[in-house]
Amino acid sequence: MKHDEEEILNNISVVKRNGSKVDFNGTKIAMAIKKGFDSITVEDETGEVSSKYSEKDIQKVYQDVIKSIGKNFSDQKSIKIEDIQDIIEETLKKDKYVDVYDSFREYREMRAQSREMFTYDKRLHKFLKTLEGLGLKSANEDDTKRENANVDGDTAMGTMLQYGSTVSKEFAKSYLMKKKFSAAHDEGDIHIHDLDFMAMGTTTCMQIDLEKLFKNGFSTGHGHLREPNDIMSYSALAAIAIQSNQNDQHGGQSIPAFDYYLAPGVLKTFRKKLKETIKDYIDLEGLNDLINYNSIEKDVMKIDTIDVKEEYFEKYYKNSDVMKRMFTLALDKAVKKTEKTTYQAMEAFVHNLNTMHSRAGAQVPFSSINFGTDTSSEGRMVTKNYMLAAEAGLGHSETPIFPISIFKVKEGVNYNPEDPNYDLFKLSCRVSAKRLFPNWSFLDATFNKQKDNDYRKEVCYMGCRTRVLGNVVDPDKAVTPGRGNLSFTTINLPRLGIKHGIVGPNEGAKKADMKAFYEDLDNLMELVKDQLLERFEVQCNKKVYNFPFLLGQGVWIDSEKLKPGDRLRKVLKHGTLSIGFIGLAECLTALTGKHHGESAESQKLGLEIIGRMRKNCDEYAKKYNLNFTCLATPAEGLSGRFVNIDKAVYGKIKGVTDKAYYTNSFHVPVGYHETIAHKLEVEGPYHALTNAGHISYIELDGDPSDNLDAFESIVRMMKENNIGYAAINHPVDRDPVCGYVGIIKDVCPRCGRRTGEAVPVDKIKKLNGQCDC
Repeated sequence: MKHDEEEILNNISVVKRNGSKVDFNGTKIAMAIKKGFDSITVEDETGEVSSKYSEKDIQKVYQDVIKSIGKNFSDQKSIKIEDIQDIIEETLKKDKYVDVYDSFREYREMRAQSREMFTYDKRLHKFLKTLEGLGLKSANEDDTKRENANVDGDTAMGTMLQYGSTVSKEFAKSYLMKKKFSAAHDEGDIHIHDLDFMAMGTTTCMQIDLEKLFKNGFSTGHGHLREPNDIMSYSALAAIAIQSNQNDQHGGQSIPAFDYYLAPGVLKTFRKKLKETIKDYIDLEGLNDLINYNSIEKDVMKIDTIDVKEEYFEKYYKNSDVMKRMFTLALDKAVKKTEKTTYQAMEAFVHNLNTMHSRAGAQVPFSSINFGTDTSSEGRMVTKNYMLAAEAGLGHSETPIFPISIFKVKEGVNYNPEDPNYDLFKLSCRVSAKRLFPNWSFLDATFNKQKDNDYRKEVCYMGCRTRVLGNVVDPDKAVTPGRGNLSFTTINLPRLGIKHGIVGPNEGAKKADMKAFYEDLDNLMELVKDQLLERFEVQCNKKVYNFPFLLGQGVWIDSEKLKPGDRLRKVLKHGTLSIGFIGLAECLTALTGKHHGESAESQKLGLEIIGRMRKNCDEYAKKYNLNFTCLATPAEGLSGRFVNIDKAVYGKIKGVTDKAYYTNSFHVPVGYHETIAHKLEVEGPYHALTNAGHISYIELDGDPSDNLDAFESIVRMMKENNIGYAAINHPVDRDPVCGYVGIIKDVCPRCGRRTGEAVPVDKIKKLNGQCDC
């Protein structure tokens, strides 16, 4: 810098936004420029991330900025801070640092947006009214306390979490995202899910690899848990893993191969029981001097199946019928003891997941387990006894809400009478007919079918419907365990239908303007894609210590390779970024006058719309080398939020906004009367298009336990219609006082939302066996 420029700048003061003046400080300008350059990074082939530019680039821009200030403000006594920022932007453009310019400008706009949050009276008033509502209203009066259906807003910790959630959402909208994203969310064009967790950089959900965790034990942060050595400790640690991991994520937790993971615990228990039983018989028969028990104990520890026969011990009994009978009885007794212990372990697992809390004590973990394909005797014992424990129910015979269990159906394994696990498939139907769960995933669906028999590559679902399998980042890691969804955002399809259809503002139009519809849809998808990428950067900028269990214990794939200071992109890139949709039925009604359950033409158009969404997601995945996927969004409170906003804007439109909530994803509306076969035929093709997740429900009015053959035929119909994941809803409990048949007296078993009372028969029929989630 020239000497005269230094003199000039020393005499200039800087006017801050509040009007106060401070001495000119070149260091602050240099730091602002450096932050802009530091925001631009590159990733090498190994996943290492580094700055794109060097200190020389920063110095060049800084010197040019100082020269510009000296040249243009030499005759003035002060300069506004906005003028300095304008000069920085102009210099970055002039020096051709376009990416740094874009980043600097976007950050500047975001800061202006955040300041507006606390100076715009109307918005601030709304924010304060929301906080006031949390303090003065009960959960039954105010749905803001129940946006997450698994949080009890009446409790102290639940209310505290809701206060934090409200503030965190506003912080994210004001400080962490572009105004166009927050505006689209607030206006109801899109819904950014779990917005309150954006600042924390959490990911959504996880398929937990228990085999990896169990191998050497794990730490919850308050002490190390050793490798489990019997089925009781296996089930206890499985519940603890779910509870611990939920504290590091904002979504649910799933175990992708529950039977495979817990089977070793059955074998270890069998060995233990067999050693104990043999020792008891030896002592009872007074054979201690004739048999080397230490040698037997070593041989027992080599057993690799509970199907071992007495011939395994032939060298010990040789020609002695007494000793042979002793081993036969010991083996039989050990299997029975192991079976009993396994049932108790599964019973404890079910009870634990419906009573243990996470997230400051305000939630039980939203948990799911997948099972059904392990044909080993140990894995079969796990599957059988889990379902029997779920069938028995909780302490007062209540239907357990968690875990949401998912039976994996596969030909050659459990679907046909000759299959080794066919009896377990039959049991799944019996238990579901009584307890609503398990649901079913169909591994033979064209989009779920695997090329080999590696259980790690079997598709598995979260209870809510999310799935993860393909991996454009690294096809060799196209597995389920250790991966999950990063975040998802939903598009309001009915609004697009209203804007460009033949109802509401366009009533009287002969046909929909599909060209304008698709232009708007494409633009919204571009917006959502950019919003997901913005959030992805927030997630990648976190560190391992922010997620001590998820990453610190190596739960997320490859996270054990991270160093403490590493950015997380190299592992998070294996997760999914999902673009969802809701209300296809209402969208089609607005476009054509009929939904896809009513009209073949509407069905054709519906598949075209969702097919276009999937095509766009696939193109994003290829362009950005990230797993962009298309999601049939789980609705919960979202469907009601969208319809309330659209009703306020467009009024009541028959078949579209004249209801309390939009129809879930691609579902045919619940109140539409149709055959089960027709519903599955209509919804089936959408499963193939929604690679981020999907589910179809069949609603039954009566108790299906008395007709299990018919119940099973529905499950088979699901498979034959290329369904990926499905469930059957039906009334569950009868209130012992009032006699009402209800979903559950306290909670909806599908979403966990509290109902507060049994649901009357007439309402059950109206809702077809499910709550208004």
